[in-house]
Amino acid sequence: MLEGKRILLVIGGGIAAYKALDLIRRLRERGASVRAVMTAAAHQFVTPLSVASLSGDKVYENLFSLTDEAEMGHIELSRDADLVVVAPATANLLAKMANGLADDLASTLLLATDKRTLAAPAMNLRMWLHPATQRNIAILKSDGVAFVGPNDGSMACGEFGPGRMAEPLEIVAAIEAALAADTELPLQGEQSHSLSLKGRHVLVTSGPTHEPIDPVRYIANRSSGRQGHAIAAAAARAGAHVTLISGPVAIPDPAGVTTLHVESAQDMLKAVEASLPADIFVSTAAVADWRVARSSEEKIKKGAAGTPTLTLIENADILATISNRPADRPALVVGFAAETEKVLQHAQEKLGRKKCDLIVANDVAPETGVMGGDQNTVHLVTTAGVESWPKLSKVDVAERLVARFATMLGAQL
Repeated sequence: MLEGKRILLVIGGGIAAYKALDLIRRLRERGASVRAVMTAAAHQFVTPLSVASLSGDKVYENLFSLTDEAEMGHIELSRDADLVVVAPATANLLAKMANGLADDLASTLLLATDKRTLAAPAMNLRMWLHPATQRNIAILKSDGVAFVGPNDGSMACGEFGPGRMAEPLEIVAAIEAALAADTELPLQGEQSHSLSLKGRHVLVTSGPTHEPIDPVRYIANRSSGRQGHAIAAAAARAGAHVTLISGPVAIPDPAGVTTLHVESAQDMLKAVEASLPADIFVSTAAVADWRVARSSEEKIKKGAAGTPTLTLIENADILATISNRPADRPALVVGFAAETEKVLQHAQEKLGRKKCDLIVANDVAPETGVMGGDQNTVHLVTTAGVESWPKLSKVDVAERLVARFATMLGAQL
């Protein structure tokens, strides 16, 4: 999968820089070519000679080297690659990337590149958990930067916790996943043809629903809304007009998206129907299957009557309702199947039952950490078969899904 691929590796100044040497070796074993850029601080941990020997290419270090500028300027260097990888991505490098600073070769090419960037953070756990670093990470993810790690583990400083750089083979797997999608970055305000949803209306549902029992209690599920919100944000970056119908979540509304907040499944269905017509409907929300037939207007109290009996009735099926609309059915209807067993079997059954065009299935058993987590492993189920993707961040899943939606929509027109 990496045969013939060109990787531009930015090596930051951290003790984990020694892993970059093994990463280069692993990439070249798989047929990729590697050009390396070292920051000044990286020289304190690995030598340019070691990096050059393993990469089989010269090491780029100085922004103002006349020889380098004559042979390959920083603009060309930043674009003559299929993917840019930053490993280790130190707190300082991440801060520069998030804020658009360009005061050395590494930060300048990261700002000038027209390819996607994959970062492998490595730093002390307090630096990683610092609000400034977390803000920078959030900015970079919203900008489309992919991440692998960091892992929990022992550090050179003697502390234990998050901040340890992902192992070289983990980074290789993340590189393969990133290269499975288009890595070309369009200019701001422009879109590549393959990813363009310009002028399209994309309608997305996200998060859980809350079905009231009484004024203070409700039935809900563990959905965080992260995947649905990421899809809405990715669709907006692809040029679409996006309407996001969100159940109660603890994450911010995506930038550039019209977000409508609802509580119950009934509220969500009304909001979806009111937001039609749409070109694409993505039913990501984990809608409660049942609601209490008659919720109490007052808080239910414990007492002599004992435990109350709750009579449940089935909520309307939002996905099936939209998929079967006779007049204004969206051209592409996408459902999600969150399962804890027989994932593919249940997803294939759901595809036929709901009459949608695509089911994105995933395993949400507690041990997977998908519900509420930042990563997801999905399977795309259509009448043509099943396509399984590796574990990716939910941001990366969203980017790849939106690219697929654009392709599927284009094929129907």
